[in-house]
Amino acid sequence: MIRELREEDVNKVADIWLDTNIKSHDFIPTQYWKSNFEFVKEALLHAEVYVYEHDGKILAFIGLSDAYVEGLFVSAEIQSQGIGKALLDYAKGKKNELLLNVYQKNVRAISFYRREGFEILHSGLDEAVGEREYAMEWHGKYR
Repeated sequence: MIRELREEDVNKVADIWLDTNIKSHDFIPTQYWKSNFEFVKEALLHAEVYVYEHDGKILAFIGLSDAYVEGLFVSAEIQSQGIGKALLDYAKGKKNELLLNVYQKNVRAISFYRREGFEILHSGLDEAVGEREYAMEWHGKYR
């Protein structure tokens, strides 16, 4: 089931954010993610966030800021089971376009977003971590 984030979900969602970032971005020091943990927990309360819940357990979430995908995070143990696609499809149902940034070294994520209809607009540098990234975009059928 996909639903809106509730205040009582924040700790679990933040834990998924931290764990997934550390595992998916092994090219960025773990301390970077840990140092942003409290900020992210607070930001989650003020963002448009949808969680994927199964048997009362939150397993994944997507965060949006207007048309920008702030992040799509699926717990490591259940990746590649269609949950990320389900969350992305949910967001596509709410928006006519979606934009996001993805690290160029995160080949798995780039492949996923391309499969889901995203196109690379340009590349740039995330100055906070010194890593190259792609800006990607998806347009719905009512463009």
